[in-house]
Amino acid sequence: MSDLGDIERKAGRGLRWSLLGNVVMKAGSFVMSLVLARILMPEDFGVFAIALAISQFVIHINDAGVISATVQWRGRLAEIAPTATVVAIASSFTLYGIFWLIAPFYAQLAGSEDATWVIRILMATNVVYGLTAVRSAALMRRFEQDKLAWANLAGFAANASVSITLAANGAGAYSFAWGQLSGAALTGVLVVVLARVRISFGFDRAVAARLLAFGLPLCVGLGVEGLLLNVDIVIVGDVLGPAQLGLYLLAFNISSWVPGLVGTAIRYVALPSFSRLAEEGTASIEAGVRRAVPLLASIVLPIAVLMGTLAPALVGVLFEPHWLPAAQVLRFLAIVMAVRMLNLLITDILAALGATRATMWVNLCWAVALVPALLVGARLDGIEGAAMAHAVVAVLLALPLLAGALHRAGVPPRLFLSGLARPVLAAAVAGVTMAGLAMVVDGPFVQLCVAGGAGLLVFALVAVPRAVLQQLVRQGRAHARL
Repeated sequence: MSDLGDIERKAGRGLRWSLLGNVVMKAGSFVMSLVLARILMPEDFGVFAIALAISQFVIHINDAGVISATVQWRGRLAEIAPTATVVAIASSFTLYGIFWLIAPFYAQLAGSEDATWVIRILMATNVVYGLTAVRSAALMRRFEQDKLAWANLAGFAANASVSITLAANGAGAYSFAWGQLSGAALTGVLVVVLARVRISFGFDRAVAARLLAFGLPLCVGLGVEGLLLNVDIVIVGDVLGPAQLGLYLLAFNISSWVPGLVGTAIRYVALPSFSRLAEEGTASIEAGVRRAVPLLASIVLPIAVLMGTLAPALVGVLFEPHWLPAAQVLRFLAIVMAVRMLNLLITDILAALGATRATMWVNLCWAVALVPALLVGARLDGIEGAAMAHAVVAVLLALPLLAGALHRAGVPPRLFLSGLARPVLAAAVAGVTMAGLAMVVDGPFVQLCVAGGAGLLVFALVAVPRAVLQQLVRQGRAHARL
């Protein structure tokens, strides 16, 4: 139990730093998106979306699973670092060369040949990630998320400065690509400096085989996950064109605020935490699941309900009127976001247990069903139809598949169901509250404040156990007396 407590303390500290860094970075990213949405047109966002889709797909397979394999390695880091470094660099450079060559064909397939050089510039960020993969894993393994947070924040500052400057000077979609490459380069330099892992190169075939045996199935699974996250961009761009794709991307970006904020923070600590818990035995894993699921659901579900119920008000307050068609897309992508967050947690639990093939098969089945559903949805009802298809497949197919994967790995799905029950009920009540109040108040800002605020309060009252609420009230009264 002392080991479990030590892991919890380290994971808690790492999660706090990850969340703090992501809150600041996402707040900055939000401001940057507002600025760029006023400088650029939907067509520019559409071209960038095409490049971003393939870049985000590659980032999932970029290091051949080296980061995850290094984080969960049961021995000393020094014994694998040289080999892991070589494998990650070789993988990232090989993939960059492949996608440099196919960039024109992919851009044409996605409906915009103008995206070719944007793709080639943006893909260079993945080379930087390959060069620094082992150092990033070392920081995650040691729960030094504070250093990762500072490196990422510095990189974001460079990204925002370059992107906004280039956009203001007419660079269009290229402003995004050069900004992200500049930010990745600065983050990479800082990660190498802060990780304090001696840079050395070597190749041990036995070590490489063990790394790849763990990492490749996970890599394939995450690659399919990347396909799941980005195939809609390609299909919408091909069927509906860059302008409609730009609207879809805006809704997708809003729905990604929570995965980008909470999901990234959780992923920084979930895999190392559950990997250490797996060493303690099944009971420790189950205890970790009981604590993680309600916490995750209580963070994600109220925001998903707010996005889905008050999407027109949210888009209307934040963006210019010509972006309002994105609101109907956001309603459905909020559902996809909630399923994605659950998938992230389950993926890390399965990886910690060594069941990386399960993730691969779940994501593969998900992708096989999603592609035709997106094609049908986009052709029948445009960007809203594509988003609806995405949500239907996520709920009706992905969730049962994830439950089955957990069961086969020895984690009872009832642990998840019991942890989700109260937050799901609270989300339903909050959604009804928001929808009802939104009908009686006028103006998007007022709707967000009144309906959104009341719905979030209702969620907290229903989701948080009475004993916890009473304890919070007592603490508040005690502080008030002071």
